Amino acid sequence: MRYREALLDDIPQLMEIRFSVTENVLSNPDLVTAAACAEYLTRRGKGWVCETADGWLLGFAIADVVGHNIWALFVRPGYEGRGIGRQLQQLMLDWYFRQTAETVWLGTGPGTRAEAFYRHTGWRETGQHGREVKFELKCEEWQGLGR
Repeated sequence: MRYREALLDDIPQLMEIRFSVTENVLSNPDLVTAAACAEYLTRRGKGWVCETADGWLLGFAIADVVGHNIWALFVRPGYEGRGIGRQLQQLMLDWYFRQTAETVWLGTGPGTRAEAFYRHTGWRETGQHGREVKFELKCEEWQGLGR
């Protein structure tokens, strides 16, 4: 496996992964389009992928420095628990906090593996974002986690 910055050519696989997850399923899949992915990868932020030697993507993460949030962090079903999400988060947040010291936030479904992951990796619950649990992370908190 290798980690690298996401490219526009990766968008079909990013969308495939996003639509294949069994938790945090989109209530309206029409909200995540190829155009939206391109916008977040090129204008609003940056993304990273984990891929196999033959170019099959196992996970991806996208940070939004305009909205100061994590737009996506997903691992292909069947590949969870292998450290892919943790490494993608590391790359993404290290980059994010080199761009800005603004607090970053995200929302995730309550009672999900993702909720437990974010708690375990230092995010603070700050309330709700719609039906999701809202988490925030400050630059100094991220740096204080020994990164």
